[in-house]
Amino acid sequence: MIKIAPSILGADFWNIGRHIAVVEGAGAQYLHLDVMDGDFVPNISFGPAFIKKLRPHSNMFFDAHLMVREPARFVDDFVAAGVDLITVHHEACLHLHRTVQQIKAAGVKVGIALNPATPIYVLEDILEELDMVTLMSVNPGFCGQSFIPSTLNKCRKLYSVIKSSGLKTDIQVDGGICLDNAAMVVQAGANVLVAAAAIFNAQDPAQAVRDLQQIGDKTYEELT
Repeated sequence: MIKIAPSILGADFWNIGRHIAVVEGAGAQYLHLDVMDGDFVPNISFGPAFIKKLRPHSNMFFDAHLMVREPARFVDDFVAAGVDLITVHHEACLHLHRTVQQIKAAGVKVGIALNPATPIYVLEDILEELDMVTLMSVNPGFCGQSFIPSTLNKCRKLYSVIKSSGLKTDIQVDGGICLDNAAMVVQAGANVLVAAAAIFNAQDPAQAVRDLQQIGDKTYEELT
């Protein structure tokens, strides 16, 4: 089954609790937590203290996407906040393998994110260590950007490598996902779809989650 991961970066922070409850009630499995430091990306969002406040109020899988420079410094804080998976950027880590091992040793799942211009071959020697690869389909840092079409071919290549290697690594696509392109993204091999504006800017966010889920599951069933 396809997993829908609403990104709270697109939510109204004045009503954040209500918005999270709405998407969880609509069946969203993941809550995507975009952490930005104002250095690796040109924006600042929130940190582990904010996530720790959310954790008691949701049973969703907390997917922490760390768009921060040298994220190893903060792994323990995010684990203590209650996240279930930590994704770090290949481009932001000086010692990537060490950081991946640190996250795994902390007892949570681990992922690596690749910016649009970063090729998948950089994962060759670490892919088997990962639970998830996140392909950025926008340049990270801001909500509401348009999907970069070349991500589809990149996703196909990654899916082929994962399957040929006998791995079960999830492929998450993050950026510009909407009802118009969700099927294409799933056809390319993704099984986790991050959506911000497409959900939280919709007139009915719950229905937007259900519509994305329906499109994703239908497309996945057709492929299998």
